[in-house]
Amino acid sequence: MAMHRDAEGRVIFEDWPDFTPNLTPREIFQSGSFGGSYWRPIRSSVVGKELSGQHLEFEDWWEGIPDSLLTSGVYDKSVNRYGVKSGSSLEMWESKGWIRSEDPYGWVQWYCRFFSGRRGPDDERQVKRWKAFAGERGRFRSQLIKKIIAREARFDDGSVSPVIRQSLQHWGYRLIESDFEQASLRLWEKSF
Repeated sequence: MAMHRDAEGRVIFEDWPDFTPNLTPREIFQSGSFGGSYWRPIRSSVVGKELSGQHLEFEDWWEGIPDSLLTSGVYDKSVNRYGVKSGSSLEMWESKGWIRSEDPYGWVQWYCRFFSGRRGPDDERQVKRWKAFAGERGRFRSQLIKKIIAREARFDDGSVSPVIRQSLQHWGYRLIESDFEQASLRLWEKSF
């Protein structure tokens, strides 16, 4: 499937133009995410078996990225970009019914496969989840912007809500200045 990056780094998928993460799967992990443990061996209750080596499907993407950022058996918040713990356990995600059998590791596994060109029946649900979380009016992006405004800080000040920033990174998004300015203007206009 055709995709490109726009001038501000957003990934534009021609078949899903309203899905605009700005981190590639490689960038998510290279930046330090999931305490280094996303691709660890797991016991999936969704598919009913042990899984490991799932990241090797995208082996070329991980060249130069140490295993400590990919397959660690222990969550280590110090490897995360913002140095904080963020996210919930796989067991919690499975218990909520948010994990589907085609992507037993969850949203990022789906994103890796979507990014590499796979399209499937779960795409609409996953894009909708991303938009609700990290999209233009997504709750976590909006919360972060409001906190930055309240602190009168710069859009890229990592000391403002590092947990939300880490969570957004897990969803393939890092706040950029133009998104901050656009949302700030929208909030300002709403105040009248």
